[in-house]
Amino acid sequence: MAGAVEARLAELGLTLPDVVPPLATYQPAVRSGVYVYTSGQLPMVDGRLAVTGKVGAEVTPDEARELAGTCALNALAAVKSAVGDLDRIARVVKVVGFVASAADFTGQPGVVNGASELLGAVLGDKGVHARSAVGVAVLPLDAPVEIEIQVELTED
Repeated sequence: MAGAVEARLAELGLTLPDVVPPLATYQPAVRSGVYVYTSGQLPMVDGRLAVTGKVGAEVTPDEARELAGTCALNALAAVKSAVGDLDRIARVVKVVGFVASAADFTGQPGVVNGASELLGAVLGDKGVHARSAVGVAVLPLDAPVEIEIQVELTED
């Protein structure tokens, strides 16, 4: 039976995807006490990247913003894989966004807003978080954006 968070995803027309398998030697999410840390999540859909390239060159900022939301959805799937129930999320503590950027692109915060907005839409006040948005030269698989999150859980 789906909980309140997954019901909210359904209301938004979103489906929690399967956890993206690791591309190397790491876990998609690790729990430590009341915290879950996700590995960086790429905008994978059905096992592949729909878009590749640098934001501000091959990828528009608006496309990248949508892709950041996909990354956040994948991060929620990773959290669920570690704790079993997204209703255990007390709050999102931190979001870190990496944006593969053309040399003159400076709109990284706007791109990472896609992840922040998705988390807010799904989790309400529990989705409000601290955040970093970092421009980088390249990301795995030539992905335009990568998002990682840290969440605090309710007590067992």
